Amino acid sequence: MRHRNKGAKLGRTQAHRKATLASLSSALIEHKKITTTLPKAKALRPFIEPLITRAKVDSTHNRRQVFRHLRSKDAVDSLFFDVAEVVGDRPGGYTRIIKLGRRPGDGAEMAMIELVDYNDVKPETGSSGRSRTRRGSGKGRRKKKDTTPTASQESTTPDAEADEPAADATAADLVDEEATGEEAAGEEAATETGAADEDTQDTTGEATDAETPTAEASDAEADDQKKDA
Repeated sequence: MRHRNKGAKLGRTQAHRKATLASLSSALIEHKKITTTLPKAKALRPFIEPLITRAKVDSTHNRRQVFRHLRSKDAVDSLFFDVAEVVGDRPGGYTRIIKLGRRPGDGAEMAMIELVDYNDVKPETGSSGRSRTRRGSGKGRRKKKDTTPTASQESTTPDAEADEPAADATAADLVDEEATGEEAAGEEAATETGAADEDTQDTTGEATDAETPTAEASDAEADDQKKDA
């Protein structure tokens, strides 16, 4: 039973596991960031952070305790002189773990563990952030139509707007022509009406003239009859 044993075994014996963590800690202190598998990075974090906290107080006892875990004089000197000065004001949380996706060879989850004070910018992860299906990369998908007007469309738009006043002027001309045609038709109708009235007057006058000699002839006949009598 593993009561109160929360540390990962990492598939190693106790001596092998301690040697692995010591080697990873020395590499992290030297390079300030390393890439390893995710289980190793999670196991390294609680192993090295207490050592960094001890390095804030430079004493013989603290150096011996750190050396007992790191087993490297160069790593101990770098930790007490370089790292302790940079992380002196930080109360904890000296490291950061960033997942990098799976390794192509065996599919193991990779991660990068780094010292926070030495790396303020987060690196790009291996995943692109876009989900893919097993059918393909989606190259055959249809592209959305671009609704933004092109330069040619923008150049033709003012011309169309300029043609609108011309169309209005043409419509006004047509209205004027129709009004002029109606006036001319009215004048022609009035002229025809006047000509018809003149013809009517002429025929009436001729009829009167034709009736007048008849009356005169009747008067002449009456006179002749009186003379005969």
